[in-house]
Amino acid sequence: MTYSLRIADLPFSERPRERLLEQGAKNLSTAELIAILLGTGQGPGKLSAVGLGQFILQELGQHQRDPLEVLREVSPQELITIHGVGPAKATTILAAIELGKRVFQVRPTERTLIDSPGAAAAALSHELMWQVQERFAVVLLDVKNRLLGTKVITIGTATETLAHPRDIFREVIRQGATRAIIAHNHPSGNVEPSSEDISLTQQLLCGAQILSIPLLDHLILGNGDYRSLRQTTQLWEEYPQGD
Repeated sequence: MTYSLRIADLPFSERPRERLLEQGAKNLSTAELIAILLGTGQGPGKLSAVGLGQFILQELGQHQRDPLEVLREVSPQELITIHGVGPAKATTILAAIELGKRVFQVRPTERTLIDSPGAAAAALSHELMWQVQERFAVVLLDVKNRLLGTKVITIGTATETLAHPRDIFREVIRQGATRAIIAHNHPSGNVEPSSEDISLTQQLLCGAQILSIPLLDHLILGNGDYRSLRQTTQLWEEYPQGD
């Protein structure tokens, strides 16, 4: 007789999907990762999905073989011969293995180095420079100041926009950036900072210190020109960023 036990029937602490969401995939065992692919258990002794994952690894590890090495090159026929693994489960496992291989075969593209205010302004030119509404954006960088991406946080009216430090840092953290440059445009073309621009920069520099996410600059763009507040104010001396 064939038995099955759903992952949902297990105690919460034994549910690999929930553990992955809470603790991350790196903290799951190989058997738990296989269990997520299988979804339900099946086989001898009324195995749970995790139990079936462990059973598969044991079968692959016969004759003192490393089960992961075998799994890397396993064939559909080899998987299907394992009790409890049918064609559907075998193809799911094989598809996951192939996807993992392809991910690691891709060479990461060379990221743009943002090593000056001009480079940051160029990265934002399309999104900010000639817009008729004021926009507030962030340049997301890795620890080596390489560009991870840009993100427009808010879009305002023709004369003003609002950007809250909470929204800005939420995006920086969500994107996994370790440092950032903020920027907004002045549709008038006048890149002189307003008192509100200075005040917001002070708030963001304080927040960056607390979060240990260096804020490298605040740029104002408009009509082909830009202004770096780091280069033209004393704010970074008042609020050192440790960069």
